Amino acid sequence: MAAGALNAIPEAHRETVQAALAACFGAMPIYAITPITAGASAGAILRIEAGGRRYLLRVEGPRSPLRYPHQYISLRMAAEQGLAPKVHYVDETAGVVVTDFIETQPLHTYPGGMPALVTAMGELLRRLHETPVVPSFVPYPEIVARLFAHVRRTGLFAPGVLDPHLDHLERLRAAYAWDPAHAVSCHNDCLPANILFDGKRLWLIDWESAYPNDPLVDVAIQLDNLARSPELAGVLLRVWLGRTPDDTILRRLAQARALNRLYYAGVLLSASATRPRATPDDSLAVSTDEPMTGHMRGKLYLRGFLTGETVPAIA
Repeated sequence: MAAGALNAIPEAHRETVQAALAACFGAMPIYAITPITAGASAGAILRIEAGGRRYLLRVEGPRSPLRYPHQYISLRMAAEQGLAPKVHYVDETAGVVVTDFIETQPLHTYPGGMPALVTAMGELLRRLHETPVVPSFVPYPEIVARLFAHVRRTGLFAPGVLDPHLDHLERLRAAYAWDPAHAVSCHNDCLPANILFDGKRLWLIDWESAYPNDPLVDVAIQLDNLARSPELAGVLLRVWLGRTPDDTILRRLAQARALNRLYYAGVLLSASATRPRATPDDSLAVSTDEPMTGHMRGKLYLRGFLTGETVPAIA
């Protein structure tokens, strides 16, 4: 190993990473270890240069009750199906995985522009949803409800502000036209940040939330983040479905899209709740003069869940 290479690793993860490197690479020379993102107590993502190739080593952060416990089954399945980078090593106990490192290019450079990119994404989702189903998890509406209940307990909002959302969620769950027995393998977090373009094709990464679900949840994520125009939405749906969607599909999609917006509102606002705020918000009003923070996005997603209005893409 290159002298001092381990110095790039946060001390909290150094022993875990060293054990993973020894198990994965053995005596293979390691020339460089470069942090991509890392924190002292959370996870770490490292680029490893060994044997003339580049690899990605990821150390998971603290486990969440809403994290899928069989995430590495999903990851291995996705890699075997060519949806995710090749997996070289997994230690489920330590929460460490080593995969190929993908040299990425910006999504906007995809040949053929946005229609071609959305077409490729629709094909990728279709392939994912046709793969063998991984072990089941908590039903998606229940996950959304738990996350929203957490947001309501944080004190971010004054009493009564989120009552209409709770009422709407209860009505939506009662009407949701989906049978969990028909769940398929889904990514459930296929935001643009988790879609890599290597100059030739797309890959999906970050499979922590990949559990069986209504496939329309993955589709809904694309509509709010990638296929944002009616024209691109039509392309995505036709490619993914293999035909023009009928009214039943569109009705279910609207329900899945609303649930997904509340889910991401929960994710964004849970992060916001970790930072002190002077007073609770007494409305969901936002100022266009302010920078687009995660807290503001969370409020806009709460509004979009309730009204159906357009929401900003998640950076």
